[in-house]
Amino acid sequence: MPSHKSAVKRMKTSQKKYARNLIIRSGLKTLLKKVDLLISSNKADQAKVVVHQAMSKFDKAASQGVVHKRNASRHKSRLAKKLKKLQAA
Repeated sequence: MPSHKSAVKRMKTSQKKYARNLIIRSGLKTLLKKVDLLISSNKADQAKVVVHQAMSKFDKAASQGVVHKRNASRHKSRLAKKLKKLQAA
């Protein structure tokens, strides 16, 4: 346990931040799974909507510092690539 007042506060704030980040990351993973499911079942219209939601969430997570901006960019690029492949088929 921390003994300094500032260390106690830092521990509390880091726990709150960790919990918030965990919720956001979990939501991102859920959206990615939903997109994969829609793409595998050839539902292009629904997949397009969910892909745009996921891209928006990744942008927001990157701006908040939950995920790195290059990580978000990589995921967005892969989602767009999958969607384009589905729409071409």
